[in-house]
Amino acid sequence: MTDHDRFDFSRGDFPEGFVFGAATSAYQIEGSSFGGAGASHWDTFAATPGNTVRAENGSIACDHYHQWASDLDLVRDAGFDAYRFSLSWARVLPEGRGRANPEGLDFYERLIDGMLERGLQPWATLYHWEMPAPLADLGGWRNRDVAGWFADYAGVIMDRFGNRIHATATVNEPWCVAWLSHFLGIHAPGLRDIRAAARAMHHILLAHGTAVAAMRAAGHGNLGAVFNFEYSAPGDDSAPARQASALNDAIYNRWFVEAVFRKSYPDEVLNGLEQHLPRGWQDDFEVIATPVDWVGVNYYTRNLTVADPETPWPSMKQVPGPLPKTDMDWEIYPEGLGHFLRRLNAITPDGLPILVTENGMADGEPTQDRTRIDFLNRHFAVARRAIADGVPLKGYFVWSLLDNYEWAMGYDKRFGMVHVDFDTLRRTPKSSWHAMKAALSLT
Repeated sequence: MTDHDRFDFSRGDFPEGFVFGAATSAYQIEGSSFGGAGASHWDTFAATPGNTVRAENGSIACDHYHQWASDLDLVRDAGFDAYRFSLSWARVLPEGRGRANPEGLDFYERLIDGMLERGLQPWATLYHWEMPAPLADLGGWRNRDVAGWFADYAGVIMDRFGNRIHATATVNEPWCVAWLSHFLGIHAPGLRDIRAAARAMHHILLAHGTAVAAMRAAGHGNLGAVFNFEYSAPGDDSAPARQASALNDAIYNRWFVEAVFRKSYPDEVLNGLEQHLPRGWQDDFEVIATPVDWVGVNYYTRNLTVADPETPWPSMKQVPGPLPKTDMDWEIYPEGLGHFLRRLNAITPDGLPILVTENGMADGEPTQDRTRIDFLNRHFAVARRAIADGVPLKGYFVWSLLDNYEWAMGYDKRFGMVHVDFDTLRRTPKSSWHAMKAALSLT
């Protein structure tokens, strides 16, 4: 193993008990056509021409539904402590409500028991972007009733598995669920509507708080919230660019966390969205801010923003930056991770555990993914500095275990430490997997 094939850190460089994990999500790996799963809005979104690359979908994905045992072996054999996975709402409740699907519950039973048998902590995410189609028909995240639907779904999961799940998160990346999907229209349900976006941005938070309160009342703990962040910087030296960047930061990086931890929305975002929010939104902050036991940071890149005065609010756009980029054309900017770890620590209750719940990169190299090793080296170094500065960082989950279905980008963008041949579904560990195994074996 050369210096280019190894990590610059070992397990012993982090505090005792620090959790090293790998992360995935249900729709991206399981195969939505298996096990009695109902249709989700991702199935219908992908079936609509022009929405996804080559109209690719997650009907088979990595066939994790059948190959889960060998996939968990890969997590264990790399030396990880934990596996962050999501459950498919449409697999558990094909109609979104009512009768549960026994095949779906049995699958997650096998999966969770398989983690425990391998000494892995199960870190569950209740929603990673799969709204059951029957609930999407009723408005999905635009409908205030979604808070109750989601809490009921959480109850089904926790009643069955809560005593075996180590930690539970509610909604993965609310910005993607709301803004990317209801304003920019890039992800399911593919809307470009400011009223829909505003209501989704509020109802996702209401659903989060309602579910946390319900799970807490039922006696469950170690409940968390997971947010995604992108470092926002001005695309030029002009005052309009600085203002646009600050607004982008408020929409992307402040709206959701400040609601949960400060019971407020940023004023500069309310200037554009308040007229589109549901009536009485101000009265929901006590529920939205239901206390959590930990908070997750998903971080990948930065964006450069400039003003775009010829378009309606928010009158801004992203421009290309000068830094090296991943296969997603995302700039590699590790310093942004440290920025958000410190910012989050400053607004959360004293000592609230923080975890990096996703970090990784798309790299097309089939097996010798030295670029990924360098990427992770640089980000883990930032994490170590944050710990030294007093940030209560308790764990780090690499995205992702497997090459998978990268949503609207189809199967071209490979985030995995393990290569997947999507014709044969054969798994082949990459250099990054072997490097992680070596690093985590050193204490």
